[in-house]
Amino acid sequence: SEYLDSRSARKRTGQRETGRLKVRNMAQSYRYAYGGRIDRSQKLKFTFDGKRFTGYQGDTLASALLANGVRLVGRSFKYHRRRGIFGIGIEEPSSLVTLREGSRTEPNLRATEIELFDGLEATSQNRWPTLRFDIGALANLASPMLPAGFYYKTFMWPASRWMFYEHWIRKAAGLGHSPKENDADNYSRRFDFCDVLVVGGGPAGLCAALAAGQAGANVMLVDETARFGGQLAYDSSLLNGATAVDWVQQTVEQLDAMPNVQVLKRTTAAGYYDQNLIAAVERVSDHLPIPPDFQDRQRLRLIRATQVVLACGAIERPIAFGGNDKPGVMLASAARGYATQFAVQAGKRAVVFTNNDSAYSTVSALKNIAVEVVAVVDCRSESAGENAMSHLGDTRLMQGYVVTGTTGKGKIRSIEVSRLLDDETILGSERIKCDVLCVSGGWNPTIHLFSQAQGKLRFDDGIGSFVAAEEKNNIRLAGSVDGDFELSACLKQGHRAGIEAARDTGFPSSMEVELPVAEQAKSSPTKCIWKVPIPVKKHAKQFVDIQNDVTVNDLELAVREGYISVEHLKRYTTLGMGTDQGRSSNVIGLANLARVRGEDIPAVGHTTFRPPFTPMCLGTIAADEHGKHMTPLRRTPLHDWHVENNGIMQNSGVWQRATCYPRAGEQIADAIVRETRHVRSKVGLVDVSTLGKIELQGRDVAEFLERVYINRWKSLQVGRCRYGLMLREDGIVFDDGTTTRVAENEYYMTTTTGNAGPVMEHLEFYSQTVWPDLHVHLTSVSDQWAGMALAGPLSRDVLAAVVRNTGVDNESLPYLGYVEGEIEGVPVRIFRVSFSGELGYEIHTPSEFAVAVWEELMVAGQRWEIAPYGLEALTVLRIEKGHVVAAELDGTTTAADLGFGRMMKKDSDFVGKRLAQRSGLTATGRLSLVGIVATEDRPIPKGAQIVERSDDAPPASTIGHVTSSCFSPHLNKEIALALIRGGDQQLGRKVYAASPLTGRNVAVEIAHHIFFDPTGERARV
Repeated sequence: SEYLDSRSARKRTGQRETGRLKVRNMAQSYRYAYGGRIDRSQKLKFTFDGKRFTGYQGDTLASALLANGVRLVGRSFKYHRRRGIFGIGIEEPSSLVTLREGSRTEPNLRATEIELFDGLEATSQNRWPTLRFDIGALANLASPMLPAGFYYKTFMWPASRWMFYEHWIRKAAGLGHSPKENDADNYSRRFDFCDVLVVGGGPAGLCAALAAGQAGANVMLVDETARFGGQLAYDSSLLNGATAVDWVQQTVEQLDAMPNVQVLKRTTAAGYYDQNLIAAVERVSDHLPIPPDFQDRQRLRLIRATQVVLACGAIERPIAFGGNDKPGVMLASAARGYATQFAVQAGKRAVVFTNNDSAYSTVSALKNIAVEVVAVVDCRSESAGENAMSHLGDTRLMQGYVVTGTTGKGKIRSIEVSRLLDDETILGSERIKCDVLCVSGGWNPTIHLFSQAQGKLRFDDGIGSFVAAEEKNNIRLAGSVDGDFELSACLKQGHRAGIEAARDTGFPSSMEVELPVAEQAKSSPTKCIWKVPIPVKKHAKQFVDIQNDVTVNDLELAVREGYISVEHLKRYTTLGMGTDQGRSSNVIGLANLARVRGEDIPAVGHTTFRPPFTPMCLGTIAADEHGKHMTPLRRTPLHDWHVENNGIMQNSGVWQRATCYPRAGEQIADAIVRETRHVRSKVGLVDVSTLGKIELQGRDVAEFLERVYINRWKSLQVGRCRYGLMLREDGIVFDDGTTTRVAENEYYMTTTTGNAGPVMEHLEFYSQTVWPDLHVHLTSVSDQWAGMALAGPLSRDVLAAVVRNTGVDNESLPYLGYVEGEIEGVPVRIFRVSFSGELGYEIHTPSEFAVAVWEELMVAGQRWEIAPYGLEALTVLRIEKGHVVAAELDGTTTAADLGFGRMMKKDSDFVGKRLAQRSGLTATGRLSLVGIVATEDRPIPKGAQIVERSDDAPPASTIGHVTSSCFSPHLNKEIALALIRGGDQQLGRKVYAASPLTGRNVAVEIAHHIFFDPTGERARV
């Protein structure tokens, strides 16, 4: 089974290299001749690190690699030590690979969970240049100098070198590499509802789903694997005289035939949220080479269940002993699973090391496929249970012994065994030759989802792990997840949980149902052993977390350095922070922490279980909300006109808006400058349909406005507009806009584009729940009305030429006035307001007439050389005028910070007034709005930090930051708005706008925030 790497070997055998793939002996030398749940008639070809192998339909990548004699599959994170296949499912910490290539590349997948398909391409990770010869393994030689937390100490001095350190730390961090191309696969999201959700398709889960389904409840059963049955999938137990596998198949067929039961395989319940919402990831086509056209690769199911039955089973844990991380060391349940499911020999000569009865069934499973089991090393001095002993046969039993070390470089060659006198003392040493060591340190119930649901846990000394302290409303636990590993108990608990869950959703049923009889004897107690004593003069590492290279010594060091909290220990040592989230290592780590602290494990506690339960693909989380579908895309009624007239469209929030309208041979920057100057000198027309628009009606609207705005409204006359500013409850500015009194009890409010929805929600909340006594009706009309702003010294002339039934002169329509009229027979609302600082008008018309009104203005305005202008020119105009938008209303500024402090009413209350008076929001030296002007001919970086000195090394002390910047055609200078500490007292000061992201540093002078027409005369002419 050796690779034919050398030229001479290829020459002798007549084989040759094909492309970059090295041909190898196609015989699966570690596959037994018959048995397993694989389809031997379907041979599949795959590659691993460029080498060709074969497997069968039904294999996983891990089982196929083992069948081909591949033991080295990866490198550990920190020391780059050799790693082999350790588990058989989600507990696997070591065999992480990158699957596929190009746009379908996906890193950090467990080989144990990858279903084999023809043409599969997998590569190992975290190594260079090759898996067998990894330069990173030099870290293992330097491991005495790289203990836990070394990076927190080593890279702190000198501080000036941090940027250099960070570059190399980032290159070393991580395992796989993210793909560089856009994901070619499809993902989706759906919402499901059921009476009873059963998580886990093992014996307890199957019984629960069957009982609830037979009672008539709407049931969903989810299991993360491609086959149901849990541990029964590789168990020799008999149920009603038939094999466990046959019983599982019959039960699944029975569930499939029930119309009220939905069975989902390859579906992982990843997160448990409020009100029984479970997020589940369905791997729809991960087992296929390429998903069929229009089929999802994965689907995120958000399941809302009335009752939940957690039958998640348990995960076997290892034991910490010297050299326990080498390829060839694996969990006993994994070795048994590979034997029974795939007929794969984990090795030719095996030893089983255990502290409980469950590992004994591995002996007979291995023997059934011709593996020589030379010994069972059981740390317990008492005999195992009768059922366990029946698997032993002629295999040597070493009771009261432990494995203290392993030998072999690339894989295990032999182990050392010593007699265990007590938890700290061993006696003697015996070497046993073997190439696989099957370890079982007990079982940890998979209580992650229960804990995510805020369920309380307790430590069970009998099994040496955490279990549920009590059941929560609407949640039931059944089977191994509840700490009972006997098959008969799992069946009974599952059936009872299904009946009770169905009953509590309104489907009562009798519990007098005949359950399958499990022929299983009682087991002997587990002896918890958290650390095997180290032989004298031996220095082998005892690994707790074999993915992150966390050893027992690391835990002891962390405690000596003061990291005695479980959460601090986790972060200091990285225990349980890998892709497996400590499924096999956390309990051992907590137990050793308790040992060093001299306390019981319950006193130490446990870390927090957070979703997701297993890593999720980012594409699944986003589902179809990516690219153009990431957010809703909205178009104004004038969108087509902009496109037809060379408008460059851009996304602005959820809206598409015209940036500018370049003419032939004109660059975008030149077009923006031209449009800005044109508005200042002549007349321009811009689409402002995106503004939020709300109609308020009722006799108490004025009072309502007085309470939600900081300024006065009762004095506003019919036909007049007023600028308003509203605060959040915490005193921070929420939004601004104009409100017009169009009739005695009718008002028309405009909001900023981004806050159209939030402002409506804000007003509805106060009108309906805080002041329901006020007679106020609110209606959002943002989509019903289109808006356009006509601005410039000649705007009145253009408007007068087209409007009918009203005058637009200063007497008929004064500044901040409002009239209604017609343009081409279309009703329009005209507001004399200005965002540009020029004489200007906003014209609102029903959306279906927007194009007609716009085109009439453009045709009539040709006499005055009217031109459309876009969002960028509008931005330049408003910065020159010092108007604020979302960049300044950033959720941290108060009215006083923006220069509106005097608008706040003193004699009456309004939303946010009380909290706006807090000392922190009224203190001197707060960031306040100013303008800045570049004193050199260079653009002011967007978002730049304002610093006093240009030569300060990062991180420099800042006095503020830039919120909006542009080139001002009016001043012929680079200008910006900024929030600067004590801005009013800083006018005229020379400072610097520095951008650490771009490395640019521009000298600027602090100025008043109104750069153009500070008296406002041009808007009032």
